[in-house]
Order: sequence, then structure tokens, then C-alpha cells
Amino acid sequence: MKMFDLSNRVAVVTGTAQGMGRAMATALAEAGADVVLLDRNKEGNEATAHKLSQLGRRALPISGDITDFAHIDHIFETVDREFGRIDILGNVAGEAKAGPAEDMALSDIQITFHNLVISRYYTCQHAGRRMLKQGKGSIMNIGSIAGDRSLGRTQSVYGMAMAAVIHMTKELSTEWAGRGVRVNAILPAQVLGSGGLEKRMENDPYLRDTFLHGIPRGRFGQPDDIKGLSVWLASDSSDWITGAIIPMDGGNLAKNGGGGLLAPIIEKYVK
Repeated sequence: MKMFDLSNRVAVVTGTAQGMGRAMATALAEAGADVVLLDRNKEGNEATAHKLSQLGRRALPISGDITDFAHIDHIFETVDREFGRIDILGNVAGEAKAGPAEDMALSDIQITFHNLVISRYYTCQHAGRRMLKQGKGSIMNIGSIAGDRSLGRTQSVYGMAMAAVIHMTKELSTEWAGRGVRVNAILPAQVLGSGGLEKRMENDPYLRDTFLHGIPRGRFGQPDDIKGLSVWLASDSSDWITGAIIPMDGGNLAKNGGGGLLAPIIEKYVK
């Protein structure tokens, strides 16, 4: 449909070597956009670029770390030189440190906030300046349900950082909406495909059931679950949508994540 058409638009997406970043970039390319792909995994990123080029789109892979401000500068200078515009930004990449709150080192707290908040804000600044000059653009920040509800499980710093991403989205959307730039956030629950979640469940035999008890949809998320939402938020079909904080969680927040954590314990003693 025409309202979802992204032809002649340029997207920058981070974390595109795998998982939701790759899925988002693929969806945007399938809808017609040219895509600049950012990931420190050079081989995986180039594989994504090759796949998207088969769709007839221009896919430009750039390797590097999004926490390096000079690298971010280079990325957007490259976008200016190669495309002369940016219409869509997908802020997906970012790592976090986990551990008991009483033991978290200050360095780990700083690393988490640098990854998830500061580098994303800096990327939003770069994209925002260009979009404001154009009078139009769409920014999508990937947050987490952990930024809305406390999930425990030694994730205090991650939750704090994701709460900051949510509020950053609200602030930027409010400040820029009147000048044509929309900023929204997507909050995934447990999405498989990046390897980290799978490893945690392998190490804790009860974690899989605990997660699933909190998801009314009855299954874990898959990277492709973000595709339709990405195209909608990037396209003119969502022109009046900004500042939205959208769960992509199989109903987890509606149920309240805490209920999902308690359910296995309650069932154990009731039986």
C-alpha cells in the first residue's frame, strides 16, 4: 500500500548483524528504503548488506562501535556524502552489564549508560539535526519492558538505562514534533535470536518457564516480530504517531510482568 511505501528514503539502523536490528533493516528495505547498516560484527553486517542488496536496494555496511563518538560522526558524514539525506533512524544496538545491585561496579554502570543512553542520544542528535532541516523524519528507539516495570533478576542498571531511553523518546518527540520529526520507542519483552537470552536460559533451567508464564501470547518473541511495527513507524501511515511507547511483548505488560515471575512459585506450592 502506498502509505507504507518507503521508496527513495534512507534509513540508518544499528545492530544489524543479527537479531532485531537485522530484522528492522530487512523490513525497511523490503518496503523500499536504502539502508546504512551499523554493527561491530563486520562479517555479520556484510552478510546482512548482501541479503538486502538482493532486494534491489542500496545497503551500505559500516563496521564499528556505536559507543565511539568519532565513529558516529564518521557514519553521518558518510550518510551526507553518499545519500545527502536521512529519513529513518533505528536505534537498536546497545549492551548492558548485569549483576546484584549491591555488587555493581561504577564502571559497569557507566558502560551500560554509555551504551544504551548516551550513544543513542548522540545518534539521535545527528539524525535529528538533518531531519529538522528536511522538515521530516522518523526515529525509532528500542527500549525494553524493563524500562517500564522492575523485572528483578539482577537487572537494576539495565532497567534504569531503559527507563532513560523511554524518557529520552518522550522529550525528543515533544521538542521536535512541531518541526516534522517523530520519535517513538518500541519495548520488546524476551526476544530470541541474539544468543544472550538463550544462554541465560541454558544456565537457569527455571528461567524459560518463568518468562513464558509472564507472556499471555504463549511464546517468546522472534526478531521478525519487529518488522511490521518498524515499517509502520517509519512510514507516512503513522504520521500522527509520536512520543508513543509501544510494547512488543506478547501481552506481558498488560498482564504485569511480576505475575509471570510469581506464577511458577505459586504453582509449585499449590500442587
